[in-house]
Amino acid sequence: MFDRRRFLLASAAAAVAPPALAQVAGHGIGPEVRRLNVLMDTYFGEDLRDNPEGATDLGLDKGADADLKRKLKDVSTAGMAHDAEVNRRRIAELKTIPRANLTGIDRINYDTVLYVEESTKPLYDLGIGGQDGFSPSCYVLSPITGAYSRVPVMLDTKHSIANAADADAYLARLDAFATVLDQNTERFRIDSGRGVVPPDFLLDKTMGQLGQLIVPADKSDLVASLNRRAKAKGLGQDWGQRAAAIHTQKVLPALERQMAALKAARVHAVHDAGIGRFKDGPAFYAANLRYTTTTNMTPEEVHKLGLDQAREIGARLDGLLKAQGLTQGTVGERIKALYKDPKQYYPNTDAGRAQLLADLESKLHEIEKRLPSVFAHLPHQQIEARRVPPAIDAGSPLAYSEPAPMDRSRPGYIYFNLRDTAEWPKWNLPSTLYHEGLPGHQLQGGLAQESQGIPILRRNMYFSGYGEGWALYAEQLADELGMYDDDPLGRIGWLKAQIFRAGRCVVDTGMHTMGWSREKAIAYLMALDGDAEGSTTREVERYCAIPAQACSYKIGHTFWNIQRDRARKELGGKFDIKAFHDVGLLSGAMPLDVLGDAVGGYIASAKG
Repeated sequence: MFDRRRFLLASAAAAVAPPALAQVAGHGIGPEVRRLNVLMDTYFGEDLRDNPEGATDLGLDKGADADLKRKLKDVSTAGMAHDAEVNRRRIAELKTIPRANLTGIDRINYDTVLYVEESTKPLYDLGIGGQDGFSPSCYVLSPITGAYSRVPVMLDTKHSIANAADADAYLARLDAFATVLDQNTERFRIDSGRGVVPPDFLLDKTMGQLGQLIVPADKSDLVASLNRRAKAKGLGQDWGQRAAAIHTQKVLPALERQMAALKAARVHAVHDAGIGRFKDGPAFYAANLRYTTTTNMTPEEVHKLGLDQAREIGARLDGLLKAQGLTQGTVGERIKALYKDPKQYYPNTDAGRAQLLADLESKLHEIEKRLPSVFAHLPHQQIEARRVPPAIDAGSPLAYSEPAPMDRSRPGYIYFNLRDTAEWPKWNLPSTLYHEGLPGHQLQGGLAQESQGIPILRRNMYFSGYGEGWALYAEQLADELGMYDDDPLGRIGWLKAQIFRAGRCVVDTGMHTMGWSREKAIAYLMALDGDAEGSTTREVERYCAIPAQACSYKIGHTFWNIQRDRARKELGGKFDIKAFHDVGLLSGAMPLDVLGDAVGGYIASAKG
């Protein structure tokens, strides 16, 4: 099961007048354009109703859609069938519109929406797996898939409590959480019967995280969250008691049933990391590679790209490391030596973590001041660095971004996994901040959401190849903006992050199509970039849980650079970096080939 919303992103809804849209002009008023716009608005409304958590993410669970604040997504077998039927219907509807009659932004809209549906269909046809917020997964339950890990965080951090109706809606969702847990358990058992079982190490970590939720009501964060926030708003004392009753009578038994299903599967689990071991594994990998990268690259081509770029980046790192007096050993061994300097770490305490986040905020403000030199438009939402909640940090990525809702009721969040600050030397933090924050995901998603020149459906789309490629390009922009001029170790940290992304292409394809073990993948990455074993292990296990998505980063980054080099070469003195960024960002997220068409339109327009 996965979410056809294409991971709705959100940010402030303030209008941006996007001149880039004029460069891909062609907004007609013919019947084809009108029908396409009606369909896109219809699809957004459908997606909102089918995905109540998405409505909360966007701040749209109010007004006519206030009932959504009481609901969770149906992830049952019936819900899965419904999503598949909607997918088939949309493809048929879109294909009634003659593409040849569309131009400019209208053609970009059409190509993008149709791509979503057509690239999703093979995954629906396979009928296995779950959704983790990054990419479709072949596993309903894993350290980073399943309602057990998603819903509690959503309820605590996104479900606002301002009045009694909000508190009552929380109780309704807590009740629904028990139902969704059972839906996940049912789907897990069905997939297990087909041989689609996570490897033993993923099951062990999943059971460890699930076990943290199987506690009495007086120890439950789900109960405490409502109780604390309702009291803070003066709503009375009984909300915690009502939540405790639901937890005891419904949620706790559902969690225990899920644990029983995981334990039963664990008895027969194997240690093989890749999905090629089960019947539909190769087909799932091929479909998800296309879905996440938005290219037709084969696993072999992706593997080679990773190896080639790792060599190129390694050569750059070699020179920088020598300049720091690190001349002995491989690049990975010399980077590893940087980890041994105690001055490069924050204390592994709450105070140390607070200082780490405060220093990140300072860097965020510094780069924000430099962005106008390369961007004509910037988003308006607030951004805040936060710690990954400790309850889920054992299986969470090292960092990730969550955008602000449309109503600006909270900032966009940049989450850092601070389970162990020894995994975050100071020189390794800036590039991650630029990737997840500015000028990375928060800027890209914010500008798309604020652009009034495209339909709301398009403003809220996300493609991994486009978005993760942009975020890596944003890391590069930070260097070009001089953020490392007085920070040579920070520049090494940035290139270390780049070689790590190249390595992802190698190990992901290696595990899922070439028979690599988990241990071989961990050893390869650690040797490549010198990273800590704990963080490397979590990353590799993430690739085991969500096959193919990790490849999208370097592929997308390569494509963004190809397009910039193309525009600069063809336009010469007429090339404008701000205009290039407008073209790439203000038309919303899109598949990489569609991005290439948009850049081609910019080049033609600039040539006159």
